[in-house]
Amino acid sequence: MGPAELMQAAAMARRFYLEGKSKIQIADEFGVSRFKVARVLESAVEHDLVRIEIRVPAELDAERSDALRARYGLRHVVVAESPADAPANAHDADHLGEVAADLMSELVNEGDVLGLAWGRSTIHMAAALKELPPCTVVQLTGVYDVGTAERGSVEAVRRAAAVSGGEAHPIYAPMLLPDAQTAAALRGQTGIAHAFEYFDKVTVAAVSIGSWEAGISTVHDMLSDEERSHYASLGAAAEMSAHLFDLEGRTIGRDLGERCITVEAERLRRIPEVVAIAGGRRKGDAIAAVLRSGLVTSLVTDTAAADYLMRVPPGRRPALDRVDPADH
Repeated sequence: MGPAELMQAAAMARRFYLEGKSKIQIADEFGVSRFKVARVLESAVEHDLVRIEIRVPAELDAERSDALRARYGLRHVVVAESPADAPANAHDADHLGEVAADLMSELVNEGDVLGLAWGRSTIHMAAALKELPPCTVVQLTGVYDVGTAERGSVEAVRRAAAVSGGEAHPIYAPMLLPDAQTAAALRGQTGIAHAFEYFDKVTVAAVSIGSWEAGISTVHDMLSDEERSHYASLGAAAEMSAHLFDLEGRTIGRDLGERCITVEAERLRRIPEVVAIAGGRRKGDAIAAVLRSGLVTSLVTDTAAADYLMRVPPGRRPALDRVDPADH
């Protein structure tokens, strides 16, 4: 570029990038066509007169997030950096909870109904919430008592409702019952039935994902050895909200669901926005299975899981199609 051309390019770039003027406005000011303005702006970038930087917080990975979103056909994906000193079997709850809390604050609108399923990650997310628009908050699963009642799912629902200033509808019942008859009786109780009435009104839901192994799956830990072996023989690879999935994302062990106090899989499929929160290489297969199920629309994960998910096949259809793999 000569001096005159350089000065004109600098002036046009300032108008476009700093002052927010349109190419047509710039063309009128300089007496040239808008196509000339477009070429000058392109040239300004090529000659390093203009430098474009895309900056996100250091703990978030924009490139992995976009690649993972496109690969699995999701609406939103946020990939956080895995802690450098985290052991391979570490829980993902702590560092993903804060990221998920920020995402929820962005996705939830005034008047929405927010559903929270049990999970360490969703509990940490609720604890990390700083703001939410006024909304109703409903519990989507029963209680799993691991000796942390003060940080359990009931408290998570109360916490989210307190932050939003909306109503809370907790479920005071165990997640897993001895048999289907007991579970059915509990679902008919007034308080629980009232919470269930909100399931079809949920607009945004947060769920956790567990691998089918001890300490990583809530349901796995609540079953007997014989029951664990039975569901493992059916191909159980993942658990979400007391629903089991094989590696292809098909729901298995439907009899188990009859014993559980939880939102039904088909109701989850109808919720407009279902955000899964899970990370760590150890959960890679489980996360992939749930993404293939068509039950979730968005994902909060970490780099360890993201790298694994980019190496394995996605489902046959984008997650946003919300189809059941068992029907195809």
